[in-house]
Amino acid sequence: MFHCTERLLLRPAWPEDWQAVYAGIADEGVVRNLARAPWPYSKDDARSFVELPVDPKFPRFLITRSRDAALIGCIGIDLTDGQVELGYWIARQYWGQGYATEAGRGVIEIASTFDYKTLVASHFLDNPASGKVLEKLGFQPTGRVVERHSCGRGEEAPTAEYSLNLSEQSAGWQSAA
Repeated sequence: MFHCTERLLLRPAWPEDWQAVYAGIADEGVVRNLARAPWPYSKDDARSFVELPVDPKFPRFLITRSRDAALIGCIGIDLTDGQVELGYWIARQYWGQGYATEAGRGVIEIASTFDYKTLVASHFLDNPASGKVLEKLGFQPTGRVVERHSCGRGEEAPTAEYSLNLSEQSAGWQSAA
């Protein structure tokens, strides 16, 4: 599955992408904001990631820039604890440029074509930029703060939980900047 936005192409990972994935995520500052990514992130981890099976109901995309095919990060939806969860990471050199919001809108458009009523997402409390992305996408804070383990941190840390009603999502979107 592929999806185009104004500046991005969301596409599946291919085996030859492992080096670009590794270059983007093998950064403790990126991995510490993720719950499940291993740390240290190895070349073998990148190879394994790009070879994961594809599930059309839970798509996972590489975020690439349309104009030059640069790998920006990764985004997707997955089933976590019985809920459909949005997750993403952006390589450090692309932080603060609106790519997470733009890619998130694309994935929400795709998720809206499935039978999902709600998407959930969370962010570590010491990563408020990710919370701002979620709010721009129309996610609402649930008020719940939950401890989650982060391999990049080597410990649990508090996360804020968010929810998005997909039938109301387009009305909640704010500008991408």
